[in-house]
Amino acid sequence: MIGKTVIVTGASSGIGRALAFEMAARKAKVVIVARNREKLEAVENELKATGTEVLALTADVSIEDDCRRLVEETVKRFGGIDVLINNAGLSMRALFLETDLQVIRRLMDVNFWGTVYCTKFALPYLLASKGSVVGVSSIAGYKGLPGRTGYSASKFAMHGFLETLRIENLKTGLHVLIACPGFTASNIRNTALNGKGNMQGESPREEDKMMSAEEVAVHIARAIEKRKKTLILTRQGKLTVFLNKFFPGFMDKMVYKHMAKEPDSPFK
Repeated sequence: MIGKTVIVTGASSGIGRALAFEMAARKAKVVIVARNREKLEAVENELKATGTEVLALTADVSIEDDCRRLVEETVKRFGGIDVLINNAGLSMRALFLETDLQVIRRLMDVNFWGTVYCTKFALPYLLASKGSVVGVSSIAGYKGLPGRTGYSASKFAMHGFLETLRIENLKTGLHVLIACPGFTASNIRNTALNGKGNMQGESPREEDKMMSAEEVAVHIARAIEKRKKTLILTRQGKLTVFLNKFFPGFMDKMVYKHMAKEPDSPFK
């Protein structure tokens, strides 16, 4: 990673923030992107204090022009792009029956279209550098999670897009990684939307028992360096993906039971 230019979206907190610091520790030039300017500046100042070359860009990845601009400003500052990490994401928790369609659209706009937009504008530079496109996805992209219809749909869509992109570029030297951290201690559940589109505010899970964002960042950085195609983290995540290949009906029941145990679960 030494001297390489790495873009991290959703870098103001959680896995994105941890990835920014992990790339900085590996001597990369880091471009951090997020909507919240105040939080972004705090991360920028911390990175600068470590001697990292950093560029902070306020942008909403669900807006096509913002994605075009963040790529243009990155190239203007650093001359190219070596790694694009599509990390910005949004979750939800509500039964589909009780979910406004705007919530589904919002998740698709951020999780799927945000990945598409950023990748589209960065791709010429990534092809030139034989670099890496990374999608920070979820086990929800392999197995539908009840109460998360919009989230699972957006992650399944991300997987299809990135897998196809990989196949199209088998002979160009482009590296495509789909990374699925499993349940990770971050604020994604705090900012998850309910059926009406409001943030739920509190996580329904025991965050202190999950893999930390910093651990996830180390695994993703190693997977990029080794140019892996997929990364599935946590024993639970690996087991879910494996068993679903052979026993999908059984896993439907197991996932239902597991998710129903959450406090205030929308289904029982």
